[in-house]
Amino acid sequence: MVLTFLLLAVLGIPYGVLSLLNNRGVWRSNSRWRGRFCVTLLFLLTGCAHFMFTSEMAQILPLWVGHPTAIIYVTGLLELAGAIGLWISVFSRAAGIGLFIFLAAVFPANIYAAVHRIDVGGQGGGPLYLLIRAPLQILLMTWVWYFTVRK
Repeated sequence: MVLTFLLLAVLGIPYGVLSLLNNRGVWRSNSRWRGRFCVTLLFLLTGCAHFMFTSEMAQILPLWVGHPTAIIYVTGLLELAGAIGLWISVFSRAAGIGLFIFLAAVFPANIYAAVHRIDVGGQGGGPLYLLIRAPLQILLMTWVWYFTVRK
């Protein structure tokens, strides 16, 4: 569960601090920029985690998935590429769409890990974990869409 709250903190705390700085006239930014900045932080951190905790992350993949280590590396690269792409104007919207789709695509691994009580990132708590993770996943997807994709 700690990981779940860490993800929320990575989105909420920088957004709040940047909003406060904006309101005080210290650092001018609009809400879209702040939200995109927080999405970038989130995916830079989670993307790097794929290379730091590869074997742990590979455990949450279903057994029928081949080459779990390679998949963890590839998905880590996708997260890092998406985070960087958000700041390249010609790729920004496509990167946001890609990250949105990525979040939807990886959620079944969270379900698998919770059902099988694989103790990585709090999923050892079993299906109860999904009561927190599912709404968080929807929040993450909404945040990504709102701040990086919508026109």
